[in-house]
Amino acid sequence: MSDIRAGLSSRAAELRHAFDRTFAEPRRTDTPSTEDFLAIRVESEPYAVRLSEIAGLFVDKRITRVPGRVATLLGIAGFRGTIVPVYDLCTLLGYPATEAPRWLVMASAKPVAFMFDAFEGHFRISREGIVPQEADERPRSYVREFVRAEDHIRPIVHLDSVLDAIGKQADEAPL
Repeated sequence: MSDIRAGLSSRAAELRHAFDRTFAEPRRTDTPSTEDFLAIRVESEPYAVRLSEIAGLFVDKRITRVPGRVATLLGIAGFRGTIVPVYDLCTLLGYPATEAPRWLVMASAKPVAFMFDAFEGHFRISREGIVPQEADERPRSYVREFVRAEDHIRPIVHLDSVLDAIGKQADEAPL
């Protein structure tokens, strides 16, 4: 019986020591090894948008046209009690203007929305599957990385750089 008590006391001491040691070690900040994306289409081209860069995905949202100095501004829309400018992502990416697309995403960095042609789904990929744009490649506006999803290589639209460009366009547009 004393052997069992001695074994339990020893095991309890080990567990207590392990518990106390966790507070003495630096806190681990594990970064996720995966990233979530929305698969979208602009014109007929596949693209991806980081889920972390958007605050919402909407379809068939009513857009009210407004006069503006920036050609890519489609109008404004109401989102949860907030009036937000809506821009044409197709035109911003260099495609010709078309009929108003059905889908839009709200940026998480600023209250701005971007319309695009088609939503194809959500996918999760390991960070190793994200490839930076090569230096010798023809630079694409607002694209710095690529990701392979299903059977497509999708350029990743960097929404923060799109927001920066919109701000510059507004500053440079004639009154």
